[in-house]
Amino acid sequence: MTHIQTVLQTIGTSKVISIIRGIEYEAAANVIAALKKGGVSCLEVTMNTNQSLAIIEKARLDESLLVGAGTVLDVNMARECIRAGAQFVLSPLLDIKVIEYCLSHDVLPVPGVFTPTELYSAHRCGAPLLKIFPAGGVGPQYIKDLLGPFNGMKLLPVGGVSVENTAAFMKAGSFAVGVGSYLANPELSKQKAWETITQRAKLFIEQANQR
Repeated sequence: MTHIQTVLQTIGTSKVISIIRGIEYEAAANVIAALKKGGVSCLEVTMNTNQSLAIIEKARLDESLLVGAGTVLDVNMARECIRAGAQFVLSPLLDIKVIEYCLSHDVLPVPGVFTPTELYSAHRCGAPLLKIFPAGGVGPQYIKDLLGPFNGMKLLPVGGVSVENTAAFMKAGSFAVGVGSYLANPELSKQKAWETITQRAKLFIEQANQR
């Protein structure tokens, strides 16, 4: 099994990716520990977070975590993330060069797509997992609609995913979900409300497994 296949399998089993955005480096370890305690071990550290590469490097020291990079906009950013140890690379957009670069380094690319044309273009380039972004405005029905003509493709809705709609997204056929600031919340981090983050993580895991 390739590294990409292993990472993909882990995401599919975990079902929830917590997006780390706007968390200070000093608090990141505590946030990640709180998420892990709640059952969330797949992380996406966004590149527009201060010291994002350092957070990735530190998180990778825990082999029980799966750590990816998010908001990756071009090949140069992808290169930096992979050097820091990112095991998967997510983008808010479709950049074929980023997909090709990641595949050539046996790192899972997760391009951001929205339309059927973008989805199929990314699939044809070899991306095994496709980030449907932003998903909140169209909701779970859109995932179900896409999987009609594109049955078998692995879709990851991101943007507007909540405790209330996670189960519906999974039942619509999503491979996993990406959860933003409701889970790894910067304000809760500042308040050192680690137990609240843990409880929210548990709720998302519970909802994601209600298929």
